[in-house]
Amino acid sequence: MINQAVYDKLVAQFEAYFGKKPEVVSYAPGRIEVLGNHTDYNEGFVFSAAINSGTFFAIAPNTLGKNRVVAGDLMHEVSFPLSGAKPVKTDTWANYVIGTVAGLDNIKPQTTGFDGMFLGNVPMGFGLSSSAALEMCTAKAVCELYGIQADTVTLAKIGQAAEHDYAGCSCGLLDQISSLCGAYGKLVKTDFRTLKVETVDIGPDVCFLMCNPHAKHALVDGQYNTRRKACEDAARFFAKTLSHPVTALRDVSMAEWEAYKDGLDPVVANRAAHPIGEDERVLKGAALLEAGDLAAFGQLLFDSHESSRVMFENSCKELDDVVAIARTVPGVLGARLSGGGFGGSVVVLVNARDAETAAKAIASAYAAKVGGGATCEVSRIQPSQGASIVYSTVAH
Repeated sequence: MINQAVYDKLVAQFEAYFGKKPEVVSYAPGRIEVLGNHTDYNEGFVFSAAINSGTFFAIAPNTLGKNRVVAGDLMHEVSFPLSGAKPVKTDTWANYVIGTVAGLDNIKPQTTGFDGMFLGNVPMGFGLSSSAALEMCTAKAVCELYGIQADTVTLAKIGQAAEHDYAGCSCGLLDQISSLCGAYGKLVKTDFRTLKVETVDIGPDVCFLMCNPHAKHALVDGQYNTRRKACEDAARFFAKTLSHPVTALRDVSMAEWEAYKDGLDPVVANRAAHPIGEDERVLKGAALLEAGDLAAFGQLLFDSHESSRVMFENSCKELDDVVAIARTVPGVLGARLSGGGFGGSVVVLVNARDAETAAKAIASAYAAKVGGGATCEVSRIQPSQGASIVYSTVAH
């Protein structure tokens, strides 16, 4: 089992706090974005992976007519009604649970309350989506306890709605889908037009490093919105210009972009080139993985970052420095910013046998290059299993 120590600690804390054993324990991992940047809202393709860190949720019914949830790291409780729960303004971590339970209540209303507790070990500050891990382990546990039937896309959308309506974050579906659909040694390939999900083998010989140089996000909301508007403006231009249907940039090839880009504002043209190129990199990457060419796949990560830096301009000096350093480190196959950009972290593809030395080399070289006490935290990531029920006494 992944994270046995975390599981054991949670079960012991649950029994001590509630005076009973849990009837269900679920697990959901965090995620990394590997390839396919800003393609989700352009109806494109993304490679992601569930990671080897995540969150457990222990649950048992109660007779109190309300739900109680405890954050296992804080040992602090929040209670909320069986239906009609509103977002809380303090202890806002509970909103991920409350929003998820509210979404499931729309499928099958609760008739009894529950006692729940969660505990995880997703590294904070790396952009590994601990929130989606909490939503999906909550969803899995509640579904098991109450016999709720819901498919992957439905659960992902419930988690997304919890983010939007309860936590106030307008995220896509990538985080939740990645947490649900991961598999050991595999990447998750998602088509954001059809929401078709498949896993693609990457094998045990490579792993990932997440590198956090503590780059502050600068004007994230405004920058994100201007990039999205540019992509939408470009899609409308190509819909009028090309002879085939275009509803999003996913429908435009790089060859078509090259042929007609001069009809666009130069900045808009550059912005459009990034997701168009990312879609092609994801599809090319799938073929390279099938052929077992990990070196060429890694080069696509470097190409992706260069596109982010030059065309989409959603990188920053700290991330660029990490990627430049990674290029020089033995065993590194590729590196790029991970997530929305404008700060955050870098994901590095590395030969598993070189992971430890590469991590130390990147951290050391970054500190030396930047100076002034600057640090880059590095965490090893292995593509791992998706959300699951790890313990249950419930009979359906």
